[in-house]
Amino acid sequence: MENVYACLLGNWVCLNDDPECVIGDHRVNPNQWYEENAEIYAPLKREQEHTYYQLDYVHIFYRNKDYRINPIFIQIVSE
Repeated sequence: MENVYACLLGNWVCLNDDPECVIGDHRVNPNQWYEENAEIYAPLKREQEHTYYQLDYVHIFYRNKDYRINPIFIQIVSE
């Protein structure tokens, strides 16, 4: 089994601990997101250079809050 961890507001949390947690545009649970290619927003061609809005990110809904984080702040831990 894989556990999906994310650094949200400076704290590492296990996304699997929240049964309501969903990730990505398809809004699937953390395990399904990881097993189905771990999709992130990462455009091949940027509309503008040097802007925060075009950075790679993952959308996460965790404990009734929406987060948009860079994928480097996600870790997968296998048991």
